[in-house]
Amino acid sequence: MPDHDHDNPAPVAATGAGRPARRSGPAAGDGPLAARVRIGYGLGSFATGTFGTVPGLLLLYYLTDILGVTAGLAGLLVFLPKAWDVLLNPWIGSLSDRTAHRWGPRRPWMLLGALTMPLCFAAMFAAPDLERGWAAAYVAVLFLLTATGYACFQVPYVALPAELTADPDERARVMSWRVAFLGAAILLSGALAPLLAGASGDDHGSPGGYRLMGAVIGALLCAGMLAAFAATARAPAVLRVTSEPGLPAQLRAARGNRPFTWLLAAFVTQAAATGLMLAGTQYFATYILHRPSATSVLFACLILPSLLAMPLWLAVGRRTGKRSAALAASGCFLAGAATAAFARELPGGAVYAAVALAGAGYAGMQMLPLAMLGDAIAADAFTSGRRRAGLFTGLWTAGETLGLAVGPGLYGLVLAAGGFVSSGAGHRVAQPGSALTAIVTGFGALPALLLLLSLPLLARYDLTEEKLGALRDAAAEPAAVPVPAPVPGTVSPSMPGPGSAHGPHGPSPAPESPRGSGGCPGEPSGGEHTGAGPPAGPSG
Repeated sequence: MPDHDHDNPAPVAATGAGRPARRSGPAAGDGPLAARVRIGYGLGSFATGTFGTVPGLLLLYYLTDILGVTAGLAGLLVFLPKAWDVLLNPWIGSLSDRTAHRWGPRRPWMLLGALTMPLCFAAMFAAPDLERGWAAAYVAVLFLLTATGYACFQVPYVALPAELTADPDERARVMSWRVAFLGAAILLSGALAPLLAGASGDDHGSPGGYRLMGAVIGALLCAGMLAAFAATARAPAVLRVTSEPGLPAQLRAARGNRPFTWLLAAFVTQAAATGLMLAGTQYFATYILHRPSATSVLFACLILPSLLAMPLWLAVGRRTGKRSAALAASGCFLAGAATAAFARELPGGAVYAAVALAGAGYAGMQMLPLAMLGDAIAADAFTSGRRRAGLFTGLWTAGETLGLAVGPGLYGLVLAAGGFVSSGAGHRVAQPGSALTAIVTGFGALPALLLLLSLPLLARYDLTEEKLGALRDAAAEPAAVPVPAPVPGTVSPSMPGPGSAHGPHGPSPAPESPRGSGGCPGEPSGGEHTGAGPPAGPSG
């Protein structure tokens, strides 16, 4: 485990009255990042995209249609390990904030996750021949261990952009690379995993096929994590970080940042909608389209448009603002999901077109909120004088994990309410009409409803680029220090006395600002300001 110093932060060279030393050049965050850093950072999304896709896509189906676990219990087993991450992620973020290591505070944790999580993932889909109850317990324990290893990588990984650069546009460029690799990972894993699961000849999947899939996808996870770890070895860093000591303090800090609070609420709601569609894809292809192999086609319809739409959403975000672009992207996803809800009455081409429309919106729903998250973290640094990227990204990934866990859990409950009949790999059963209705409802209608609920939450995020620039400028202004009026018979602090080196009429040094010249907590030119400052977080 990486070392973390709870009480003694890493030493920082000081200049003047306790002000950390000024850093210059690209390492200070005042220039564009090297292409190696942007691309190398994006490579980590091969792991995050793959893990965000494959368990959500296949784990529920693996439990109900391969191991024979009932739909309600399967949904609970998929939800609980992810719910554990809701508590774990902020703790990992806080620990990484306080980690003192020659590799920096984030990369040791990333390596820990890279070495543990892929092995647990492969073992999760290699359940031995056990009774249903024991098989369910085996998968639940391995999923818990996999989610824990993933948190060790993901939380510090998401925290990096806010510490690599102080430029909001540069953060958006970093996020565009991340989302590009994310889309590629989702497309590759979403198309490859179902094919591998059915490689034994049964396109519904078999235990042997799922073992092969787990091993291959585990290798992809390991490669993406290690690539991101290696590529960011000499990445620049903007200031060191601090963290709140416990979860209650972290929640108080998050509430003080209103844009972050509204953005997180919207993102969690949208993550639940995404989780529902992911969990329902295999069921939708198998029981509605009557083509289990159509899962790969559905994923192509979802991800290829998202890759094409990503530059469009980036341009729209620059022209109209990130919030307006995110609302438009959410509307596209909502329209596609609502159309898919009528899949039983629509021709196949219309269903695929609806999924493609949702995919075009999905790109903006992923890229733009992540760029907005970086802005909210920077705003907190400007107003609080503290670097707490790990705190906010820990809460962010916890919320994302919760949303993605709620999706499959809710889908399992919808299936159970519709009378879905679970079966083992060697014994297939016909589903009643109510179960088919539940499959379509969970795949289209419920995601559309959640997207509709997320729109007013997203609209409350009001940290525009202009407001962020104003916060940055205000933080950069040196604090004014009043000079006391001279008292008769004493020597003014700014006027040398007769015994000074320059005599009574020599030059007088100007009073020094306690914050130095132009330094600010969030600026690349200075270190962390620990003195009194404005209240934590922007107030809207």
